[in-house]
Amino acid sequence: MSAIANILIILLNILQWAILIRVLLSWLPMAGIRLDPYNPVIKILYDITDPILVPLRRFTTFGMMDLSPIVAFLIIGFFISILGGF
Repeated sequence: MSAIANILIILLNILQWAILIRVLLSWLPMAGIRLDPYNPVIKILYDITDPILVPLRRFTTFGMMDLSPIVAFLIIGFFISILGGF
């Protein structure tokens, strides 16, 4: 496998983790923990994941349920498996 494919796989894995962390952080207000939206770490996390999740929301929102993180996670996993040679 080439070095470029390895780098892409690492970057896609980081993106998957960023999406997972964003979903977990979005659940904190239900536990009574309030996050400051102007926190630089939260802002960077949203800046990284928004280009992937926002376009998917149009197709993956059913009522109040947003499935874009799940769909993005599956799409990224698909590309990782293609780059990794299954």
